[in-house]
Amino acid sequence: MKSDIKDKNLAAKGKLKIEWARSQMKVLNLIKDRFAKEKPLKGITLGACLHVTSETANLMIALKMGGANLALCASNPLSTQDEVAASLVEDYQIPTFAIKGEDKDTYYKHLNVVLDFNPQITMDDGADLVTLLHTERKSQLKDVIGSSEETTTGVIRLRAMLKDGTLKIPVMAVNDSSTKHMFDNRYGTGQSTIDGVIRATNVLLAGKRFVVCGYGWCGRGLAQRARGMGSLVIITEVDPLKALEATMDGYEVMPMDQAIKIADIICTATGNKTVLSVEHFKKMKDGAIVANTGHFNVEFDYEGLVKAAKNRRILRDNLEEITLEGDKKIFVLAEGRLINLASAEGHPPDVMDMSFANQALAAEYLVQNRGKLKADVYTVPKELDEMIAKLKLESLGIKIDSLTEEQKKYLTSWTEGT
Repeated sequence: MKSDIKDKNLAAKGKLKIEWARSQMKVLNLIKDRFAKEKPLKGITLGACLHVTSETANLMIALKMGGANLALCASNPLSTQDEVAASLVEDYQIPTFAIKGEDKDTYYKHLNVVLDFNPQITMDDGADLVTLLHTERKSQLKDVIGSSEETTTGVIRLRAMLKDGTLKIPVMAVNDSSTKHMFDNRYGTGQSTIDGVIRATNVLLAGKRFVVCGYGWCGRGLAQRARGMGSLVIITEVDPLKALEATMDGYEVMPMDQAIKIADIICTATGNKTVLSVEHFKKMKDGAIVANTGHFNVEFDYEGLVKAAKNRRILRDNLEEITLEGDKKIFVLAEGRLINLASAEGHPPDVMDMSFANQALAAEYLVQNRGKLKADVYTVPKELDEMIAKLKLESLGIKIDSLTEEQKKYLTSWTEGT
C-alpha cells in the first residue's frame, strides 16, 4: 500500500493512542457503528487533508467502515503524530502521507499524492486541497461531488472563492456548525493552546499579562482559559462588536501597539496575516513570549523577525530565543505554527468527537445529495447539528426537558399575546 510515514515500527504505540481517543469519542462511535451496517460511502474515494492525530484516525476509521476508499495527508507540517500515522497504515490499511516536521515541498507533494487518488469527496482543514483542485488540478473538478471544511480559516478562503466566482464545487462548512465552532474552537482551542504554551515554556501563567489577538471563538476560549490560570488577559481586536463583547466579558481591550509594550505572553488567534509585524516585535519588552493558535503560520512575521535577529538559539523543543538589537530577547514558540498541535496534542478527543461527527455526516450528506447541490458554501443542516448535540448529551448521561404541545403551539402562533 502506498504511503509516506516516518517509521512503521511506531504503529503499536499509535494504535494505543487511537484506542484511548476512541474511548472518549462516543458520538463518532455511534456513527461508525451505523456506517458499518449501512455503508453509505460505499465506492466513494475520499481524500482528506487534516491534522494527523489520534482523533483524526478515528474519523478515518469511521469513514472506512462506511465503505469509503481513503487517502490522508497532514494539514500542518508540525501537527502529525508519527505513531498515529504508522498505525493508520499498518493496522488499518489507510494510505497516509504525513511526517512530523516535513518541509514545504514534502507538504505539497503529499497534497498532490492524495489528489492522485482522484477523490470524489475532499475533506479539508484550511482549504489547501480545494485550492489545489481549483488551480493546478482543474481537470479533476468534474469528478468531485463536493468537499467539507473544518476550520474558520478555510471557510474564509472558500467564501472568498465563492465571491470571486471561482468556486466550482459544493462545500460543507463544517466549522459553521454550532456543535463545531462553539465547542471545538472555544473549549478545544482554549485548553490545547494553554497546554501547548506550558509544554513549550513551563512558565507560570498566574500574574502574567497575556495578550490574545482576536476575539473570535478561538480567542474567546483562549482568553477564558488564560484567565482561569490567573493571567491578566488583554484583548486586541479590529471588530468593534467583538471588542465590545470582550469588554463586557471583563477583559481589558486596547490597540496592539499599546498591548505589546506590556505583554508577557502574546498569542495570535485571528485567521489573518501579519497581525504582528517586525515593528511590533521591536516594541515588545525583553523576555516576551510569542505564539500562534491561528491556522496558518502567517499571523506573525516570523521570517522577518529571523532576518532582524542578531542571534538565535533553540532552548527547548518548540522554544526559540531570538536576540534583537540592544540584546532584547523574544521567545518564539513553534516557529509561529499552531502551538496547540506543534507543542501539545491538539484538542481533546471529547470535543473532536462532535467536530468529526459533523465531518462524517457531511460526507454522507454530500453523497446523498450528489448532483443536487450547486457550487456554494453550505452549513451542515440544523437537524444534523441538533442530533449531534443530543447524542453528546446522551453519552454524558444528561437528560433535558421537552416542550409541551401547548408550549409548541404558543411558540408558533402570533395570536396569543400578553
